[in-house]
Amino acid sequence: MLGLGGLAFVSPWLLVGLAALPVLWWLLRLTPPAPKRIPFPAIRLLFGLLPKEETPHRTPWWLILLRLAIAALLIVGLSHPLWNAAQPFPRSGPLMLVLDDGWASGPGWGERQAFGQELIAEAEREKRGVILLTTAPQPNGQMRPISLLSADQAAAQLAALQPSPWPVDRAKALELLQAADFAKDLNTVWLSDGLADANPANDRALQDGLAQRGQVQVMNDGPGAVPILLQEPELRPQGITLRAARTVAGAPQRVNVRVLDRENHSLGLVTVDFKPADLVATANVDLPIELRSRASQLTLEGGQSAGSVALLDDAGGRKPIGVVTDNATLGSQPLLGELYYLQRALAPNNEVRVGDLATLTAQPISMIILPDQTALSPENRASLQKWVERGGMLVRFAGERLSSTPDDTLVPARLRQGDRILGGALSWSQPTTLDNFPSSSPFAGLAVPKDIHVQRQVLAEPAIDLGSKTWARLADGTPLVTGAKTGQGYLVLFHVSANAEWSDLALSGLFVQMLERLIDLAAGAPAADVDAQKPLPPVAMLDGFGRLAGVPAGVLPISGKDLNDSKIGPQHPPGFYGESKARLALNLSGSVKALKPLGLAAQPLTRAHSIDFKPWLLAAAFLLLIGDLLIALALRGLLIRPTVRGAAGAAVVLLAVMLAASPDARAQSKESDEQIIAATDAAHLAYVRTGAPEVDATSRAGLKGLTEVLLQRTSADVGDPVGVDLETDDLTFYPMLYWPISGSQRQPSAAAIDRLNKYLAGGGLIFFDTADQNVSGLGGSVGPGAMRLQELTQGMDIPPLVPVPADHVLTRAFYLLKDFPGRWIGGSLWVESANSRINDGVSTVVVGSNDYASAWAVDDYGQALYAVTPGGERQREMAYRFGVNIVMYAMTGNYKSDQVHVPAILERLGQ
Repeated sequence: MLGLGGLAFVSPWLLVGLAALPVLWWLLRLTPPAPKRIPFPAIRLLFGLLPKEETPHRTPWWLILLRLAIAALLIVGLSHPLWNAAQPFPRSGPLMLVLDDGWASGPGWGERQAFGQELIAEAEREKRGVILLTTAPQPNGQMRPISLLSADQAAAQLAALQPSPWPVDRAKALELLQAADFAKDLNTVWLSDGLADANPANDRALQDGLAQRGQVQVMNDGPGAVPILLQEPELRPQGITLRAARTVAGAPQRVNVRVLDRENHSLGLVTVDFKPADLVATANVDLPIELRSRASQLTLEGGQSAGSVALLDDAGGRKPIGVVTDNATLGSQPLLGELYYLQRALAPNNEVRVGDLATLTAQPISMIILPDQTALSPENRASLQKWVERGGMLVRFAGERLSSTPDDTLVPARLRQGDRILGGALSWSQPTTLDNFPSSSPFAGLAVPKDIHVQRQVLAEPAIDLGSKTWARLADGTPLVTGAKTGQGYLVLFHVSANAEWSDLALSGLFVQMLERLIDLAAGAPAADVDAQKPLPPVAMLDGFGRLAGVPAGVLPISGKDLNDSKIGPQHPPGFYGESKARLALNLSGSVKALKPLGLAAQPLTRAHSIDFKPWLLAAAFLLLIGDLLIALALRGLLIRPTVRGAAGAAVVLLAVMLAASPDARAQSKESDEQIIAATDAAHLAYVRTGAPEVDATSRAGLKGLTEVLLQRTSADVGDPVGVDLETDDLTFYPMLYWPISGSQRQPSAAAIDRLNKYLAGGGLIFFDTADQNVSGLGGSVGPGAMRLQELTQGMDIPPLVPVPADHVLTRAFYLLKDFPGRWIGGSLWVESANSRINDGVSTVVVGSNDYASAWAVDDYGQALYAVTPGGERQREMAYRFGVNIVMYAMTGNYKSDQVHVPAILERLGQ
């Protein structure tokens, strides 16, 4: 193969034919054109006469040049010229392709594979062998063997490779390279993931080892393409605290992290903002405790790597709850013992285990409850303290024993000696009721009955941080429940007893709800004698793209003791271990302590995009050959002059042939007609496709559920929901457009903005859903969804918006409504100002923030896909009613507002 700059020829020997062009010139120059025949009757008089000298006519010079050009195009085209302007370096020996296939290569894997295939294709055209070297261990724990392959073999092996969910090991890759016997004239291209090895010295050593065998070119996607790593999340009473790490600082960056449950249903979305100098950014996922307990993983949108997923421990089903006692008989006395009330509150939904402390801490327990009647030895106190610090939750109840030991250290706040008596013959005070729970409390949102009274309590000493530790208080402001984080676990104290002796709390349903909230908050701690426990088997593993899948061959069980200290690798990849109903998470971030950029000089990975000139040159030669034929016919007088009518007919025939040869155009026209008929046959609710699969799936499921409600309750003829692309689809056919705001959605183009403006001007309605519970609305402080909404709608003709008035048509378009809940409550609903007279006063834009599609969403069996909070199914019903109202508003406009004039109209008509 002959190369010249970026131009190469697959068959260079055919270029020798160019040397014959001068000979071809001489031959064409001496070849006269055919004589021109002209009818002339008197020509018969000249028959038989012979001229004394014959001078042949010569071919015109421009025709000679045309034919030489045809010959040159054929010769060069058959030599198969290629243009590739992105060659790493001149090629000579075999190609060595070094490919990082660890966890960090997931996001750019497709581009690296495509680039590698282009390099292998170049090697095939040049008849060179290929050596494929990967730097991450294979699932069997061994490095992938290397050998000299043909181009076809290398292409097949590269296509079968997938990124691994564990880090690379470039030291072992170097050992494999040094053990191989290869020539010294290799041309090496190292497609790096841009991330340094755990020991950066291994990077330089591998580059030096490759350089000893020939030329080396390191290529990567640049520092901005290195994946973001989600670190171990921290569970809080109000939600989850997550941390994201990146490789290089210097520019602000915003990413979206979605919270998913075990069935991959979305529970929430949070935006993480990196400031210019930040390598680690923190964000809080504020979720109701019911949803927080269901969270199974945090997923970085668009991450596509094992590091973009942070898994959470779960204990689905009945959770094991330990109750410590030293006298089970006394504690279980009906209506008197504390165990009696605790067992009845916990047993319906949990597995209650009653026993001594040593027995309970030897088991995987989510929460341990310590009644006041149970005495602890100093050794047991130390053991229980360590259990809490490892992640357990200890819930204590006050009583005579605790009130006499105010120096107890297993409490969240310092206590006063003695107890406080409310009511009685010698007390001026009366039993008091409970106050509403603070918003930062795990009990926030629970309804407080007014018939619960507290007669006695243990008081806490005043302190600066007592307010932040108070999870429940009485009407007079004194603490009823205090809690504090201790190590990785929690200490919680009820300042009343667990029976009905000090209060009515144990007799109420609120007591059960409060204990359930604490169980949801408890993460649990590993067993104390975990070495004696059987190993935890693998349940579900993450692949190289961050997707939960089955358990590959070679994955071994792991002991609970080593769960947090285990090195991520083929034997222990990131994923879930344990039982299917009580899974423990092993995250990649436990082994990747820091992200550092590759400390080697590298070029950005750009696709070569080879251009094959052969078909273009042969096509040009064919067209010129047709032109030469037409010229030859014209010189011989065989080409008939076309008349105007003939030319027009030929043009029509040519156009018909072109249309007939364009099946795509006919199919597109037919498909367009079918789409128009389907769109106008019935009204369809439409949603904007954002490009985020989870968001689009939720939008479709939500509009599907709303469509079913419309068909059941109204006379509206509504068809299946339709997803539309703002860049290509016609919006005219849809009365309402549901637009969920996603952080990963591309900015609409100018053409899409113009299409949206025409849709609004024509009477269409767009329902924006920011899904961020933005209570403050579009004025002042806004949430991440509202901020993204402002970015996406730049250039759109959006009128001034105001919170929906109490007398707006939306409140009575079908149902009478006072508020507009979705999956959440509290967010504002914005509509066009009443002062606007555009479109007959009907608002063309409605903006909400309560995640309405999730509240409407149903599966194929009609079951709700997502939980709504805090109102449950009643709130879902109101969300459906609001959906019916907004669809009716989009279809009928302000007809409801006109009904107030009916009496006056009838009176004027005399009826």
